Amino acid sequence: MKKLSFYSFVAILLGAMIFNACENSYEGPALEEGILPDELTVDIPVALSQDVTAKKSAAIDTLKGGEIYRHLTFFIHAGEHSARLVKHVIWGLRTYKIENVITLTYVSDDDGRVKNLVVVEGPEFEDQIWEWGLTITDAESEGNEDGGKAMQLFWNKRPNEGVTLIKPYNLDRTNENRMGDAMFRIDYSGAGELGYDRHMIVSIADMPVVDPLLAPFAMNGMKMFVGKKGDFVDLYGNSSHPNAKFLTEKVGYNWAFVAAGSETREIGVAEVGLPLSRVDSERRAVLLEEYSVYNVLFNEVKSVWPNASDELLNAWLANTEAPGYFGKDGFIQGGEAPGEEFLPLAERILRLSPYNPISIAHLKIVFN
Repeated sequence: MKKLSFYSFVAILLGAMIFNACENSYEGPALEEGILPDELTVDIPVALSQDVTAKKSAAIDTLKGGEIYRHLTFFIHAGEHSARLVKHVIWGLRTYKIENVITLTYVSDDDGRVKNLVVVEGPEFEDQIWEWGLTITDAESEGNEDGGKAMQLFWNKRPNEGVTLIKPYNLDRTNENRMGDAMFRIDYSGAGELGYDRHMIVSIADMPVVDPLLAPFAMNGMKMFVGKKGDFVDLYGNSSHPNAKFLTEKVGYNWAFVAAGSETREIGVAEVGLPLSRVDSERRAVLLEEYSVYNVLFNEVKSVWPNASDELLNAWLANTEAPGYFGKDGFIQGGEAPGEEFLPLAERILRLSPYNPISIAHLKIVFN
C-alpha cells in the first residue's frame, strides 16, 4: 500500500478543520457589533505556529530529533486554526445584527443547509450564569442523538469572556466524512486573571480515526493553553497521537510541550516531551525531563541497536537537546540559544508545565 505522507494527511485535515474558509475570511467591512463578543481568541506568534504542509512533501514513517520540534509547530497551528474558526463564524453572525434574544433560520454559505439559531439571556453552563447564550443547529438533524447541535456560545461582555463549542459535522457537511465526531472547544477570558492580559484554552477531541499505515503520527485530540502578556505569548499543552511509534513496538504518544514567543521579534522557544499517552502524571520533571525527546529517542535506538555506533546515535539525536529555538521561518536548532534575544523566552518556559497525558488521550467535549 502506498503511504500517504504525514504532511499530505495534515493538509487534508486542516482543509476540513477550517471549512474551506480562508484564514482571513472573517475580516471585512465594519459591521454593527450588537451583543456578540468582541474577541474570543488569542493570536500565536508565527514562529510557533507554522503550516509544515507548505514546506514538506516526503513520506515519513518515523521521526528524528529535528522533526519532533518541527511537527510541534503544526500541532500548535492546528489548534490555532480551530480558534480562527470561531472568528470566522462570529464574523458571519454579525451580519444578522444580533442585539437581543432572537430566534432565526438561515441557509449556511458553507454547506447550503438550513440552520436554526437561538439567542437566550442568562443561560447556565458549567455552574456559571452567563449574560448571553447562542445555539446553532442543523435543522434536518435536530432529531439525531446530538440534537443537530453545531455550535454553542456562552459569553459575557464585561469583562469579555466566553466558551465556544463546535461540532464541525453539523456546522458544515462539506467535509462530513472526515469530521463526523470531532468536537472543538475554546475557553477565552480577557479579564486579566492568571497573570495574563488575556488567555484562551483550545481543546480538540475525537478527530477522525486514520489508518496508521497512512498517517502514523495523526492527532486525535489536543488541549493547549495560550496566554498573552504584553509582547509575550506563553503556551503549554499536549497533542495525542494514538498510533505514533518510533523504533520499538511502544505505541501511542503525547507531544507534551511548553513554549513562549515574541510577536514583534517573531521568535519562539519550546521544550517538548514524548510521554506515552497512558502516562498518568502532571509533574514537569516526568513529562519534559524523564520523557524528553533526547531520552525517548536514545532509549528507542539503544533498544533496537544495543551496540549502536556514535555515528548512528548522533544521526538520531541531532537537535534533540532542549529547548528548541524557532524563528519566523520555523525551527532553527535545539540546545544552545542562537542569540541572546531568545534567553528571556527560555526563562519563561521554565515555569510552565503540560497537562496530564492520560487526560488528553481520553478527552471528551460535549454540548450543554
